[in-house]
Amino acid sequence: MPTRAAEKIMSEKNHPLDPANPLVLSTRELPRGAGEMREVVREAPAPADLGLPLIGAPEGAPLALDLRMESASEGVFVSGTVTARVEGECGRCLRPIGETVVGHIGELFAYPGSTTEETTDEDEVSRLHDDLADLEPAVRDAIVLDLPSTPLCRPDCPGLCPECGQPFDDLPADHAHEQVDARWSKLAELRDQGESEGS
Repeated sequence: MPTRAAEKIMSEKNHPLDPANPLVLSTRELPRGAGEMREVVREAPAPADLGLPLIGAPEGAPLALDLRMESASEGVFVSGTVTARVEGECGRCLRPIGETVVGHIGELFAYPGSTTEETTDEDEVSRLHDDLADLEPAVRDAIVLDLPSTPLCRPDCPGLCPECGQPFDDLPADHAHEQVDARWSKLAELRDQGESEGS
C-alpha cells in the first residue's frame, strides 16, 4: 500500500501544479542567492475540508495570505500568516459560531537535487516542482492546528438540557423536569388515570 508521500508524488506527476492556483507560489522571479527575498500578499479560496468536524473554513471562502519567500542554500523558505474566517457550531449547545483564525506558516521547499531533497523523505520537507511551491499542505496545517477540537460559543456555555434538549440559555432559571422514580411509575400512571376519570 503506497504511503501518503508516495501518493502525493504520484498525484503531482499525474496532475502537475497549476501556477494560476493562488495556493501555488512561483519562485522563478526569486534569485537563488542566499538572503534574497520577495513578499507575496494575495487572497485564495479555501480548499475543501479545511477544518475539523465541528468548525472550519467553508470551501471557497477567502483566505488572506501575507507571506515572504526567502532564498536559502537548500531551497526557498516561505513564512508568514494565513487568515481565515471559520464557521461551525458550539460543542455544547450546538449554536452557530464564527471567528477569525490567523495561522502561521514556516515551510522550507527544497530545491531539486539539493542535499535536503536527497536526504529527506517527501513527508519531512516539501519540494519545489518546476520552481513551484504547493502551499495547500502548509495552509491546512496552519489553520487546522489553530482550531479547537471542541469549539464553544463562550467558555462558560452551559450546554443543553439533558431532558428536553433545549439550550439552557433559552430556558428560565428555574427550569426543571419532574423526576419520577421508575419503581413508582405505575402508581403515577394510575394516579393520572384516576384524575382523568374524575374530571
